[in-house]
Amino acid sequence: MSNITKTAMITVCGRPNVGKSSLTNSLVGEKVAIVSNKAQTTRNRICGVVNKGNTQFVLMDTPGLHKPKSALGDYMVKVVTASLSDVDCALLLVEPIAHVGAPEQALIARIREEHIPAILCINKIDTVIADELLPVIAAYNEAWDGFEAIIPISAHTGAGLDDLLHEMEKFAQEGPQLFPDGQTSDQPERQVMGEILREKLLLCLDKEIPHGTAIELTKFSERDSGVIDVDATIYCEKASHKGIIIGKQGAMLKKISTMARQDMEKFMGTKVYLETWVKVKENWRENVNYVRGFGYHDN
Repeated sequence: MSNITKTAMITVCGRPNVGKSSLTNSLVGEKVAIVSNKAQTTRNRICGVVNKGNTQFVLMDTPGLHKPKSALGDYMVKVVTASLSDVDCALLLVEPIAHVGAPEQALIARIREEHIPAILCINKIDTVIADELLPVIAAYNEAWDGFEAIIPISAHTGAGLDDLLHEMEKFAQEGPQLFPDGQTSDQPERQVMGEILREKLLLCLDKEIPHGTAIELTKFSERDSGVIDVDATIYCEKASHKGIIIGKQGAMLKKISTMARQDMEKFMGTKVYLETWVKVKENWRENVNYVRGFGYHDN
């Protein structure tokens, strides 16, 4: 048993594609949030759990704050703002650019409104030289001088992560651990499997197509032999998108499914039999009922 006597609830927030999920995965030590080089990969709030010393850190990885253009976008923005309530600390993740953009200004305003401590984390420092960080720090200090700490990090290389954990520990509260030993996320296995498949769509497809997809798992069961059977339906918004997802003679869907199955097997630690279908549900992102039906709802 861990000797946990303190917990720290930390919201990881920032603009799309700044590295929030990569940072969460790096701190946890395993993949709990899907990652791609496309904006708005994360749609739900995902908790990553880190036990270090006598402290349990619960990291809330949130969608990137953006200007919503659909019912799904509205939901994602609400997830971000709601996640900045009743936490011990906010971690604002930014890129090493000496300009405070509108998403960062909005998040700073929300942090100030909630009166919560905040750490500024400058990510991707492996892409710049040290002297280039000084104007970045100056720009954010000018925007708001209330950050508890400013810590340069690289989620990719791990640089600065020990310093970040040490700083976050200052905001831990006395109390029992919230998640049992060995649990690294609050996501049920079924949800993780769907997210793994969606990640492969983001990796393999271009432009707007993967952002218009949603996953429904219609079967998730275990055989006596331990093999996991997964049936998944990929919904897209246009018939033309369906053809692209399936590909010539089914080649693209086969590639996506094979990549997803391999990661599912790593996650589950057993063989997975995956079957996938593609269906059209026109403009589902604009329909609040469809958005909720795919699991994007407040509860």
